[in-house]
Amino acid sequence: MSRRQTPSEFLNQIRGRPVVVKLNSGVDYRGVLSCLDGYMNIALEQTEEYVNGQLKNKYGDAFIRGNNGKCYINISHSLSHCF
Repeated sequence: MSRRQTPSEFLNQIRGRPVVVKLNSGVDYRGVLSCLDGYMNIALEQTEEYVNGQLKNKYGDAFIRGNNGKCYINISHSLSHCF
């Protein structure tokens, strides 16, 4: 039987990987996860902003404040919830 990961262990594993961050507003940010803190503030590199599935902006780096309500970090086909 495999050991369950803590949220911190999971987040450490996905640093440096492409992710999709979905906000309550419906805006998606796609980029490489640079860092994440205990308040769920997220830093992305090579970031693209999508609204209604359409690319709206490209940013070198982006910082998403954790107080945007619920967010979802999508890596590959698995979906992790963060509150």
